[in-house]
Formats: sequence, structure tokens, C-alpha cells
Amino acid sequence: MGSFGCGNARHETCDSKGRELATGCWQLLSGWLLEMRGSAGNRDAMLKLDPVRIREVVGAALREDVGTGDVTTLACIPPDAEATAQMNCREPLVLAGIEVAAEAFRLLSPNVQIEFTTQDGTRMVPGQTAMTVKGPARAILSAERVALNLVQRMSGVATLTRQYVDRVEGTRTRILDTRKTTPLWRDLEKYAVACGGGTNHRQGLWDQVLIKDNHLAALAGASPNPVAAAVERARALYPNLKIEVEADTLEQVGWGAESGADVVLLDNMSLAELREAVALVAGRCQTEASGGVRLDTVRAIADTGVDFISVGALTHSARAVDLGLDFA
Repeated sequence: MGSFGCGNARHETCDSKGRELATGCWQLLSGWLLEMRGSAGNRDAMLKLDPVRIREVVGAALREDVGTGDVTTLACIPPDAEATAQMNCREPLVLAGIEVAAEAFRLLSPNVQIEFTTQDGTRMVPGQTAMTVKGPARAILSAERVALNLVQRMSGVATLTRQYVDRVEGTRTRILDTRKTTPLWRDLEKYAVACGGGTNHRQGLWDQVLIKDNHLAALAGASPNPVAAAVERARALYPNLKIEVEADTLEQVGWGAESGADVVLLDNMSLAELREAVALVAGRCQTEASGGVRLDTVRAIADTGVDFISVGALTHSARAVDLGLDFA
């Protein structure tokens, strides 16, 4: 088998490559999506995952699953056995993470051959094949669960995102993700959102200013009002970053538009309030609706004229979809 740092001497090449993958936790945070910076997303620019980041995530997952060795496969399968397997779709879905899944097989053997029959972002139907894997049977069997876990989870996010995007088709509104992601998986899940046609919001706390209700509460009494004071301070310190401010009331919406904020987040407002807020802003900044958004409500929210709708459920509530690895 190839190397992923499992610590088992029976896996011939578990050596320097494994140590490379076993870098510190801080490095797991460093391989963010390439071309991610800028405004609240560009749905037309397909994002790419950093190959080093892919190896880190997949290597860690293999170490977790294989541990000191896949005892069943080592006991039952001869080391020279070869196999062919297909990753097949078993329900309607939008594919995401196929290259990430493939890396699980590659890390366990350099002799694995991968043939992709589709690409991320593709709508798939039951029975359709995403990729074919050929090579050492031990590597394919040991990597199977990790590969499926990755692609099933990421495709689940992409599939749910596509459902939301389809519901607002024909409107001006774009669907945004949030920071409500699985710890250390944010870049993978945001990539999956992009595969589903969604738009990536800020990647973290460093790449966009988002002034929330608690920030404003801490500035109670500031002149001329908390929103204007917060935006002024943020603009002075971070002149090149987008500034968004949360508004719980129509008064705060007015303050946000007047302050020069780039986006006003309309938090948990009724449809009537959203329409009034959009009219009040009158194009002075962009608007984002947030809070309690569901598939059965998202179209009505979009019809109020907001620019964005942020949906935490894209990443915190998406279920894993059904793909399987079938041996020939």
C-alpha cells in the first residue's frame, strides 16, 4: 500500500509521506480554497481546492479509519490481488468532492488508476457512474469508506444547495452559505456549496467585516448611532474589506444604508419588513436576508427583492447522499 502515515510496518511505505501529512493542526487551517477572496462570492468562477489541503484531509481520515492496519483486508486479500470498482450514484444528487474521494485510493497505492466519468457540479441520476478505480485490491478496499464518506458528505451539501438555488431561479437573489460548518471542513463544504450553484460568503473572521447585534450592543450610546460608529471604525481600520452590518429593525436598516456599509443583513424579518427594507435601502447598498430560511419559504423571501439569502442549513443540516462502490 502507499503511504498515509498509519504507523504499521506491514504497509511498506508508511514513512516520510505519513509524517508530512501529520503536520500540526494549524496547517489544516492554511489550505483554504484558492481564489476565494473578494466580494460575497462569484458564482461564475468555479473554485478549486488546494491539492496539499486535499492530501491533509484525506490522510488524516485514513489514519483515523485504518489505524494500525485494515486487519480484515490484510488477512483475507492476497497482496498481489487486483480489482476494479465503480463509484455509482444511487439517488438523484449533485456531485461534489470526486477528486477528494479519489485521493483516498491514491494515497494507499501509487498503482491505483482512476477514470473519471463526470465532474463536480454535475446533476446525477441513479445508476450513473462517477468514477472507476482499478489497481491493488487491498488499497481499494481499505480506502473505500473514507472515499465514500468524503464524497457523500460533500455531495449532500451540493445537492441541498442546488435545491435552494433552483427555488430562487428567475429572481435577482443569490444563495449564500455561512460559517456554520463542520470544524476543519469549512473549505470542503464551501467548495461543495459552489458546486451546487451557491455563493460563498466570508471564509472566516478575517476576510470581511460583519457587524452583528452583539457588536452594536457593545456600542450602545455611540454617536450618531451604533451602526454608523461601527462602520466608521471598521472602514478606518480595514479600508479594503467589505463591511456588512446586521439590522434587526427598520431603523437600523436606515442607519446601515446611510453609514456607507456595503451590505445590510436583514435578520429574521417578516416578508413585509423585507420589502420595506429593500425599498428603504433604495440601492444604496446590497441586502441580505437571514434567519429561519427553509426550502418552502426561500422563494417568497427572494421575491421581496433582496440581493442575497444566507442559509446555514446548507452546511449544518445537509444529509449525506447515497453513492456506493461496486466491485466488478
